Amino acid sequence: MTNRRSGHVLLGINVLVLGYLPAAWKTPLLKKDSFVDPDYWSSLGKTAERGTLDALFLADGPLLGDPAYDANPIRLEPTVNWGQVAAATSRVGLVATASSTFNDPFELAERFLSWDHQTGGRAAWNVVTTRGVPAARNFGLPDIPFRDDRYERASEFVDVVRALWESAATSDDVHHHGEFFNVDGRLRVPPSKQGRPVIFQAGGSPQGRALAGRVAEGVFAAELTKNQAIEHYRLVKGFARDNGRSPDDIKILPGLLLSLGSTEEEARRRSDELHDAGPSSYSIGWLSQAIGYDASKLELDEPFPEDVLGPLKDPQSFLGSIGFRESIVAQIRKTNPTVREYLKQTRYTGSGHAGFVGTPEQLADHIEDWFHGGAIDGFNLQPDRLIDGLAVIVDELVPILRRRGLYRHEYETETLREHFRAASPTPPF
Repeated sequence: MTNRRSGHVLLGINVLVLGYLPAAWKTPLLKKDSFVDPDYWSSLGKTAERGTLDALFLADGPLLGDPAYDANPIRLEPTVNWGQVAAATSRVGLVATASSTFNDPFELAERFLSWDHQTGGRAAWNVVTTRGVPAARNFGLPDIPFRDDRYERASEFVDVVRALWESAATSDDVHHHGEFFNVDGRLRVPPSKQGRPVIFQAGGSPQGRALAGRVAEGVFAAELTKNQAIEHYRLVKGFARDNGRSPDDIKILPGLLLSLGSTEEEARRRSDELHDAGPSSYSIGWLSQAIGYDASKLELDEPFPEDVLGPLKDPQSFLGSIGFRESIVAQIRKTNPTVREYLKQTRYTGSGHAGFVGTPEQLADHIEDWFHGGAIDGFNLQPDRLIDGLAVIVDELVPILRRRGLYRHEYETETLREHFRAASPTPPF
């Protein structure tokens, strides 16, 4: 353990509709239409707020997911969906993903600032550059733009949105004429309680990290190892400093896939049972799209071939997440597992997010170690099944963190930006 930090850890929940494992829907705790049931979503918000959690995250869905590797192929539009949760809560932050590839900056700026008003200053925009040909075709494009083009558009998109939000405060017109957008005008919506929505960034490519260092207040990261997380933490905080910002202006929250139980054996049994109840192709499908190689052609009981782990031949056309792939390759090189062993290590997802199976006490140990080690400002927790997994986080994990002085006992702030500013300072490098 390194020197202890002051303040507290940030805790978010990545609300993957029903959970990150595809068999989450099979529990009798859920109704068949829970994913569109307002009461289900209100209950999630109330449970999170009971635990004084910082934020709930919800991804957008500009395409119908592939159930071969997507546990939640159908999604509601996040800002509309979070409106229901906002009405049932008063403090927990609400983060909505929206693509810079397929949205319009004026419409998004107006929609998100309006939504920020309705939440009382609890809204955040998670900026992504959507990948996938089916998504492009939904918007009338024959193919997805190359990665560099998507990030160049994203950078200009964010600048336009920020200028429009600023226009709400100054009443000055925005005159922007760039490569992708031409805007002359200003928003009709006044500033919100927190001024404007918080900006998150999700993407581990070099372009994504540079964008985060310039504009993001939070980063939804993908990390499999503590050392890799420390390196990424320092890199993005350094980018913030290079842009004239304080490293404390940006908070790093990696995803963490969870299966929790009262004992480690119970947690492993829960994880195994949920996996076994899902499609056998799920793990291989996820791994294939994550690394850009058909993993069904790999020998399960052999190590990964070197040509699978090498640099991408064409990063521009790779449709997966660069950050996920880097995280996966680093973990495989560190432990040299067989394909089967790796899938079990990552709790059957093949994801670039780390997996954790154990007790709330063990999870608290993990959070404390990474937090004081300068690897994170918090975690974006991803329960295997939300309907009962979220309650374990709120009722068992949070009290442990409170006893250790790692988490607040009550909300001390009202807006999401205030939650972030009240959290721990960045440790010295």
